[in-house]
Amino acid sequence: MPDIVTSKNGKPIRLTDERWAHIAEEHNELAGWRYSVLEAIAEPTRILAGNAGELLAIREIETGKWLVVIYREEETGGFIITAFLTRRIRSLDKRRQLWP
Repeated sequence: MPDIVTSKNGKPIRLTDERWAHIAEEHNELAGWRYSVLEAIAEPTRILAGNAGELLAIREIETGKWLVVIYREEETGGFIITAFLTRRIRSLDKRRQLWP
């Protein structure tokens, strides 16, 4: 059963078991971080524009370390695509900021 959180745009965003399995396998450092991934959508530090219509929710999890959750919003809701950790915030700073 998918977990659902509400984005800053008021859309329900779901994290399916299939997507969580992908995230945990491809980015094993995030295994056990399911709640944090959902929290990044609900309470991001900021939201950036992706290259193909997706959104990037950014949340600092410790000094100099960021959780990035990539998701898509549609008319009636949305879904999480993937997530990863990074220390390369400068590359993200080049993207257009959508929120706040």
